[in-house]
Amino acid sequence: MKRISGWKKSLVVLLGCSLWHLPLGACAALSLDQAVDMALNQNTEIRIAAKGEDKAEAEIAAAKGADGVTVTATASVSISDGAGKQFSNSNTNTLKAALPIYTGGKNELTIENTKSAYISSQFNTMRTKENIKLSTIKAYYDVLEAQKTIAVDKESVDNYAAHLTNVEQLYSAGSKAKIEVLRSEVQLSDARQTLIKAQNTYEIALSTLKNIIRLDREEPLDLTTDFSYMTFSPDMSACLAKARGNRKDLRQAELAVQKAEKDIKIAKAGFLPSVDLTASVGWEDRALPDDKHYNYTAGITASWDIFDNQVTKANVKGAEAARDEAELTLLKKTDDIDLEVRQAYLNMREAEKRFVSTGDAIKQAREDYYIANAKYKAGEGLMLDIIDAQLALSTAQLNYISAQYDYVRYKAEVENVIGSSEEVAQ
Repeated sequence: MKRISGWKKSLVVLLGCSLWHLPLGACAALSLDQAVDMALNQNTEIRIAAKGEDKAEAEIAAAKGADGVTVTATASVSISDGAGKQFSNSNTNTLKAALPIYTGGKNELTIENTKSAYISSQFNTMRTKENIKLSTIKAYYDVLEAQKTIAVDKESVDNYAAHLTNVEQLYSAGSKAKIEVLRSEVQLSDARQTLIKAQNTYEIALSTLKNIIRLDREEPLDLTTDFSYMTFSPDMSACLAKARGNRKDLRQAELAVQKAEKDIKIAKAGFLPSVDLTASVGWEDRALPDDKHYNYTAGITASWDIFDNQVTKANVKGAEAARDEAELTLLKKTDDIDLEVRQAYLNMREAEKRFVSTGDAIKQAREDYYIANAKYKAGEGLMLDIIDAQLALSTAQLNYISAQYDYVRYKAEVENVIGSSEEVAQ
């Protein structure tokens, strides 16, 4: 039995849920790996990059064809009015074959450049896939973070609502002033507004993920891959070294310099002659008078632009400028990648430290909230203590969530800026 890939399974299940109007929970869930597979197989950017490979491959065939034998056929029909009112018509046909035997290296270099362009297009597709994978991972974790943020904000709303009920009871008993009730109502309203914003953030994050994996916007999703702390062992120096060897866009920039160098030689070939080996056969049919003529030719044709009004010289100068530009682009790309690696690595380590340090803060903040709430119920605490304690608890929870997902996102970004070691098929 033919095995169905993970992304296809996910897509089939999700579509099935849509067709039969079943809740996703009753059908299947979407893991991070499945989301990545779906993105890599469905994303439009990758499909566009693949078309670039097809184009480059066709250009190789065209360049090779231009360096091979070409055959042209010509035909003409003529009618003439001769002396003594004698009319004649003729049909002239010619077949000519030509083979370039010397072009100053132009054809050979052109073929090499098209091959390099094909390799570059493969690198582009690979880098596009790496970037789409990163975008998918980030979008996936954005949804999970938004879900947990909603849970924290809902807890905050519930706490403020419970506190308002308590304040109202104390006010009815005459132990609290009306202003306490009003302040509690304001805090509850603010908490509800924060929750609404969090829910909107979740919807946007979910739409973004669905866009990347090309899933119907109305389709419900159940994401199953939650945060899991995994250490990242390589140090920054190792990451920088790997990036210099792996980054496909850096390899593209290197190929661009090599192409530019060959373009200079191609331009300089304009100073040299071109030589073709040619052979032709022609025949002429005449109806009036009835006659047929044949002719055969073979030889070597050489051409040399003795004077081209400085066109070749200008082409060489332009090619040299393009080479200089490619070299500067390579230098900039190298510097940019170095900075990208450093930034991603430092951000990852910073998030890792926050993650480790914020865990205990939640326990402390929750305990502080319970104490402040209990004191207020006993008539010993202040409204401000409740507000501060709840704010501290929400902040600690959100900081912890943020640190978790910042770490996995930055870790994915580090892996992206390093690049994969996959090589092209030549």
